[in-house]
Amino acid sequence: VSAMALSLGEGGGGSRLRRQLESGGFAAAEYVKQLSQQSDGDRDLQEHRQRIQALSEETAQSLKRNVYQNYRQFIETAREISYLESEMYQLSHILTEQKGIMEAVTQALLLQGDRDDAALGARRAAADPFLPLSAKEAAASEEGRQRTLTTLLEKVEGCGDLLPESPGKYLVYNGDLLEYDADHMAQIQRVHAFLMNDCLLVATALPNRRGAYRYDALYPLDGLAVVNVKDNPPMKDMFKLLMFPESRIFQAENAKIKKEWLEVLEETKRSRALSEKRRLEQEALPRPAPPEPSNPFEEEDGEEDEEPPAEEETVDLSLEWIQELPEDLDVCIAQRDFEGAVDLLDKLNEHLGDKPASQAVKELRARVDERVRQLTDVLVFELSPGRSLRGGPRATRRAVSQLIRLGQSTKACELFLRNRAGAVRTAIRQLRIEGATLLYIHKLCHVFFTSLLETAREFETDFAGNSGCYSAFVVWARASMRMFVDAFSKQVFDSKESLSTAAECVKVAKEHCKQLSEIGLDLTFIIHALLVKDIKGALQSYKDIIIEATKHRNSEEMWRRMNLMTPEALGKLREEMRGCGVGNFDQYTGDDCWVNLSYTVVAFTKQTMAFLEEALKLYFPELHMVLLESLVEIILVAVQHVDYSLRCEQDPEKKAFIRQNASFLYETVLPVVEKRFEEGVGKPAKQLQDLRNASRLMRVNPESTTSVV
Repeated sequence: VSAMALSLGEGGGGSRLRRQLESGGFAAAEYVKQLSQQSDGDRDLQEHRQRIQALSEETAQSLKRNVYQNYRQFIETAREISYLESEMYQLSHILTEQKGIMEAVTQALLLQGDRDDAALGARRAAADPFLPLSAKEAAASEEGRQRTLTTLLEKVEGCGDLLPESPGKYLVYNGDLLEYDADHMAQIQRVHAFLMNDCLLVATALPNRRGAYRYDALYPLDGLAVVNVKDNPPMKDMFKLLMFPESRIFQAENAKIKKEWLEVLEETKRSRALSEKRRLEQEALPRPAPPEPSNPFEEEDGEEDEEPPAEEETVDLSLEWIQELPEDLDVCIAQRDFEGAVDLLDKLNEHLGDKPASQAVKELRARVDERVRQLTDVLVFELSPGRSLRGGPRATRRAVSQLIRLGQSTKACELFLRNRAGAVRTAIRQLRIEGATLLYIHKLCHVFFTSLLETAREFETDFAGNSGCYSAFVVWARASMRMFVDAFSKQVFDSKESLSTAAECVKVAKEHCKQLSEIGLDLTFIIHALLVKDIKGALQSYKDIIIEATKHRNSEEMWRRMNLMTPEALGKLREEMRGCGVGNFDQYTGDDCWVNLSYTVVAFTKQTMAFLEEALKLYFPELHMVLLESLVEIILVAVQHVDYSLRCEQDPEKKAFIRQNASFLYETVLPVVEKRFEEGVGKPAKQLQDLRNASRLMRVNPESTTSVV
């Protein structure tokens, strides 16, 4: 026994084998070759194979244990993350409350400071006669700040019309920044930012002119949000500006300048909001009415007729939630909190009510209407057919309900139905076309009618209070039914399936269509109207096949009795004729296995009754005359053949046999056809009765030897 075989046979062989297999330079082919050369026989190889198999099973068990342990750790980690998320939410809520408290305290202190400054100014005015000099200094300071802004903006091309429109604008802060791409964090360009008391101007540096810039963008501070970007070397000293729906990332020269930008931006935004709030408070104060000139001659009449003027009801726009409403709407839209955005709009409309619209209210309305348009665009995109169609019709309920609350029921209805049409079309296209037509039709009907039923129920839930939208749903249902019938006809009728298969497929479609009656929707007449052309074509095609087959048998007719050879075959024929409705078939059977009828007449009877049964499965009133005319044409072929044979046959024995077949045809088959047709349709067929009566009165013309067929 070789040294390797001996090492494997010892107690430590398993660990040595494991180390050998785990080594980086292990070559399986060389290892097997060496083992085969050193082995004494097949037994050693079998033992070595068993050791490797045991090692493999041990490794598999170890992997399973590791996977299970990792899975448990994953579950525990997910639970911890859930707990952490809950704690972070609570912390965020606490911080929000603290922020509100701090803002309220700051506002109260500012108001108290304004009152103290006003009182101090009044005392100084009484004590110091040279106080107007300080006002002159303040005016000079204001003029100096505006002159500085004008000087800087003269270096920016394309913003010459900025200052004349806002004479109260002044410069707060400015500096150079580097702009980076928000997605790939690649440097885009060098810019110079000018922060003013009400807006932020961004200008790009001109390459060939030092200290000159070109106007790039202007952002009002009302719709601007500043976000600190965490340092991630080499990307550091960055901050982000959010202006819905876009965002831009800038990098400062160092951490100190970045901190200054963040602080001055927040402070300027806060000052802007406070000044805007004070302005709205002043506008909301009632203004005294100008004194009316008195007429002493009409004093007595005026006292009797004059009524006190009604005070104009004003709207309080100084509330904190109204001041922050545009920004809150931007946040809700960005976070896809559509319900919260619509709730804010409803709250604003309820607050404003029917009160007169002042200039401040009109400005607020204009800012809010812009957010409403943005919200509508986002909701429209949510309902677009290009979005994911998974989740069924309930997935659209959120966007539809918010559009309805925004007063856009018509658009919501149109987008909802368009979305569902795309979903139904996609579901039909994804169906796999099976080899068996009936199996495919079962799947097609299940997918289509289930989607239609779910859509109808969701539509009834979403648009319960909008009865005017139901007509649009009926039009959509008809268009969807046309799409279904196109796929149905292409698989059933265009592929030339047998009449029995087509009948079963149509029966399945009708049964699924009846499910819609649960919600009061009956589309059976639509499916009839769309299928009538294809069913007529199928009936006429199968009628032609039966006529051709009957004519072919007639051409080979020898007028001989049928010999079925075995009792089993005779019993089978009895069952088939009983299934066709012929109850007195036993009187046409003879001794042994003989049948006193011609093969042509028996085959015609089975084929005609089979055609009638399948056609009745397809029947609806629009097909009445087509089915009746087809039956008459088929029966005439057999009747005329019997008539022709009676005219031409000279053998008395064969002539008697032909009369027996004619009796079976006239007195048994035709009444069964009439009865079954009346049962299936619900009313008698006069054409079949006339045909049978006319056939009974036929007279044989011995001189005629031509067939009418």
